[in-house]
Amino acid sequence: MRVLVSAASRHGATTEVAERIAAVLASAGLQVTVAAPGDVADVRGFDGAVIGSGVYTGRWLTPARDLLARQRDALALMPVWLFSSGPVGEPPVPADDPADAAPMVALIGARGHRVFAGRMDRSRLGIGERAMVAMVRAPDGDFRPWPEVDAWARSIAQELQAASAR
Repeated sequence: MRVLVSAASRHGATTEVAERIAAVLASAGLQVTVAAPGDVADVRGFDGAVIGSGVYTGRWLTPARDLLARQRDALALMPVWLFSSGPVGEPPVPADDPADAAPMVALIGARGHRVFAGRMDRSRLGIGERAMVAMVRAPDGDFRPWPEVDAWARSIAQELQAASAR
């Protein structure tokens, strides 16, 4: 089975989550292509997809939203899972799903949506981003829950393999 893994990332942390998901899927025997959303011209030819985005001010980044909109008809015909990365701290803040998560799930009929905590490194942020982070008092650190990411990716691999066995 051919699986697309694509994620929009502003500072690289969400790309690393996508790469981890891709590695788990590949270790399960799936043929995985990792591509940035803007580099995905057509999703036809894939048997499934995992698409994600970093979340800023409660929303997905434009390249990921655009990929779903551009490819919605083809994505609606295959199993797709969505993920968001962004809340930081313990417990992660904000705790709510991104504002556009439910509409995106509905747009393509995604099998599910997961939110994973992200990484905050002020040294990678611009002035405006630093001001926003200071206002919400977001802590620095890497809060990505790698065991949860791995388990989620394994469950996707199992579901795809079960579907191909039918």
